Amino acid sequence: MTHKERVLKYIEDFGSISSLEAFTELGNTRLSASIWLLRHEDELEIESITETKLNRYGEKTHFSRYYLKGSQFENNLINKKVIKKENILKKIFKGSDK
Repeated sequence: MTHKERVLKYIEDFGSISSLEAFTELGNTRLSASIWLLRHEDELEIESITETKLNRYGEKTHFSRYYLKGSQFENNLINKKVIKKENILKKIFKGSDK
């Protein structure tokens, strides 16, 4: 199985993949190359989001998480954004009642 095939299988099985997961779970140190091949050779619609985490020094670090367009992972992202937006609007309008 090629790196590209492993990456696709991982995305299908787990919904998404980051470079850390590609390295630790698949031994793939070139995730972006595998994603490029999936997009250009296999013509798959792979999207990405930027995530932010803290590193061991407490500093923010940013990385990409890749997923298939139209997947359950994407639907979950959309739902989270809608809920977050609704909660923000509730706080705004609750504060305007005073």
